[in-house]
Amino acid sequence: MRGAVLQNRKPVRSALLCGVSALACLLACGLDAQPAFAQAVELAPSVPAGSQMLLEADTLVYDNDAQTVTAVGGVQIEYGGNRLVAQRVEYDRKTRRLVATGNAQMVQSDGTKINSDHIDITDDFADGFVNALRVETPDKTYFGAESAERMGGVLTTFHNGVYTACEPCEDKPNKPPIWRVKARKIVWDGETHTVRFEQSNFEFFGFPIAYLPAFEIADPTVKQKSGFLMPGIAYGSKLGFGASIPYYFALSPTYDLTARGTYYSKQGFLGEAEWRQRFNTGEYSIKIAGISQQKPDAFDNAVDAGFSSDPNKKRAMMGTKGQFAINSRWNFGWNVLLQTDKNFSSTYHIGGYADTVHRSEVYLTGLNDRNYFDARVMHFEVQEATPDKWDDGSDNIYARDPSQPWVLPSVDYAYIPDMPLAGGQLSVNVNTRILQRDRLDRAFATPYDMATDVQRVRGLAGNSGRLTGEVEWKRSLITDGGLVITPLLAFQGDVDYVSASSASLVAINRMAGNDTDAFKSAYPGVTADMRSSFARYMATAGLELRWPVLLSGVGSSHIVEPMAQLFVRPNEQYIGGLAIPNEDAQSFVFDASTLFERDKFSGYDRIEGGTRANVGVRYSGSYDNGWTTNAIFGQSYQLAGVNSFNSPDLVNAGAESGLETATSDFVGLIGATTPGGLSASLSGRFDEHTFESRRTEVKLAYSGDFPVSVSAQYAFIESQPLYGLPYDREEVTLGGSARINQNWRVFGSGTYDLHTDLITNKGIGFAYDDECFTYMMSFSENQTADPITKIRAEPTQSIGFNLSFRTLGDFGTSSSSFTE
Repeated sequence: MRGAVLQNRKPVRSALLCGVSALACLLACGLDAQPAFAQAVELAPSVPAGSQMLLEADTLVYDNDAQTVTAVGGVQIEYGGNRLVAQRVEYDRKTRRLVATGNAQMVQSDGTKINSDHIDITDDFADGFVNALRVETPDKTYFGAESAERMGGVLTTFHNGVYTACEPCEDKPNKPPIWRVKARKIVWDGETHTVRFEQSNFEFFGFPIAYLPAFEIADPTVKQKSGFLMPGIAYGSKLGFGASIPYYFALSPTYDLTARGTYYSKQGFLGEAEWRQRFNTGEYSIKIAGISQQKPDAFDNAVDAGFSSDPNKKRAMMGTKGQFAINSRWNFGWNVLLQTDKNFSSTYHIGGYADTVHRSEVYLTGLNDRNYFDARVMHFEVQEATPDKWDDGSDNIYARDPSQPWVLPSVDYAYIPDMPLAGGQLSVNVNTRILQRDRLDRAFATPYDMATDVQRVRGLAGNSGRLTGEVEWKRSLITDGGLVITPLLAFQGDVDYVSASSASLVAINRMAGNDTDAFKSAYPGVTADMRSSFARYMATAGLELRWPVLLSGVGSSHIVEPMAQLFVRPNEQYIGGLAIPNEDAQSFVFDASTLFERDKFSGYDRIEGGTRANVGVRYSGSYDNGWTTNAIFGQSYQLAGVNSFNSPDLVNAGAESGLETATSDFVGLIGATTPGGLSASLSGRFDEHTFESRRTEVKLAYSGDFPVSVSAQYAFIESQPLYGLPYDREEVTLGGSARINQNWRVFGSGTYDLHTDLITNKGIGFAYDDECFTYMMSFSENQTADPITKIRAEPTQSIGFNLSFRTLGDFGTSSSSFTE
């Protein structure tokens, strides 16, 4: 009887449904407190109420005397989304047990596949027995066992079980996987939600490398559980070798705590703890760390070693992060770091706080259609190994750099109306900032061709504030000949106040020798104009002309676009005043990317003034063979008024930028890409008279079909003595990665400073990766040299490695010392 439909009668109600459980285990002593790797396949798969059973078999035999029902030959049973396939299925009504034999396979509704030669289970699924078990879960993890039994509906025992997340080799299915866990007995308790492994071994490439008599983990239904996490190791030439053991405290479904202890062979014990808590609208974390250093002399300087006045060299930090969604449009958050000295978190690689420049901030942001709002209170921690200097020349160590300002706050608002105005687009920008600095921020440079230092004041001690509003309107018109005409009107207004400390003014005068002529020599173009408040404006009338011309050839098309801009403006007001702050427009680069900017300054504190024209040509090409090319070339001209880039302030912004003369340097860029993965570009700035290179950057990269990817970059920047860079900067950077075969690859990179004749950083590594296992090992070395004297510092080395077993976890160095 084939294709018979059986109703869900009691004698065979659930007898043809069966399953098993697949559980995972850990490597070595890594008792993972969050065992997301543990897999389970219940012996009693869920079946929707009222489900009907569909049975297909070559023969269906009813034996009333023996009270058995037997399906023989190509048996397929569909029930509630679950499917059982076997050569023979027999149900015993007296014992209420189901036996499936002959290449039996169970495919559950979630996609889990169970293969066995023999399945024996009761019809209520409380007790069962499975021989020669093989399980494949939907996320490609695999379990095997000689037998498995289930008792009481909650306790499942696997005998001689094996677990892995590596797919079987297609060519050699009997070959051991890269890694697997073997256990004499695995007991899963569905009531306590725990999995216990007894007499287990971890095997790597078929060789046992770790043995654990017994250990217990949480089952897959548990999202978090207290316990030890994977251990880690670390190495630093100043810290020594380090080993860490973290412990996870599962205190609640919404909050937890991780404690970590790391012992460094040179510096001693470092303690860390991190608290995390989640809410429906967001989350926050608090991290603390501290150490009492054993050998602070291992560091190169006093800053690395902590407070010079602390004989115990105790160092610590506290950091907190958080982000919350007020609603669908507004977000509130913070990222704050406090530490005993300004380099602790970077020195000890404290996760989340080790960046060279850390921005502590509290912020509020909003985004809706064409409106944007951002308000932030900020402070910058520069984690550098450099002592601070007072005016008296003494070296001092601080928990934070007092020359770095507090921003209290910075607010940005942008709005673009939906409706056009006079056929054009209107945009509105508002920015305000209030700044407080404890100590004068100054820098020194000694040019080769000057007898005295160039002194730059990057910020005055005291308070300052600014409110800026900017409105811009522009509209594009296209003539019948294809000329694109874009008129532009813009207006910016500022209200500023400055309250510079008397210490700042005294220090500036002292640096200039308390002499007017000396002051003018030290700060050319800067006046002694001291204003406590002022207002300024900048009105701009602009016109842009573009004429894109399409040139089509055989197998290619090209667009050549001559372009010209004219901006008519009054002169920039209050240029070079002693107390006129420039906090956000100190650095900018004049190159092809900024040629056609209306205001080339990087911030609001400086405003480009005078009448200026930008002229150039843009080009782009595409080819049928997949090649693309692009280029831009041009020059800028100061036609009338005072050139803002030739009007220095205390930081000499604009000095030797290529824009300080009436006719600017030439800027250009040319690039190409190929369908094979090769790309190249050349950009630079060239003297307006001699066409000598002032700034050059060459980039080459390949990443295509070949198992090799490479990148090369050459950069040259001519000296800018008045800007605090009295020497040429020139370096070459190379990087590459080569895949030896499907799984193995090697990689490396290096940077060579041509000015100091030194390889400043270099690194090499190799890695293996496949679907279940990755391994990486790298070595890196960094060294610096004084750009003037070229005296080299001691090099620092670091070694990094990482082992990652899919579903088990990672093991290796606590932080990456080298990025491929």
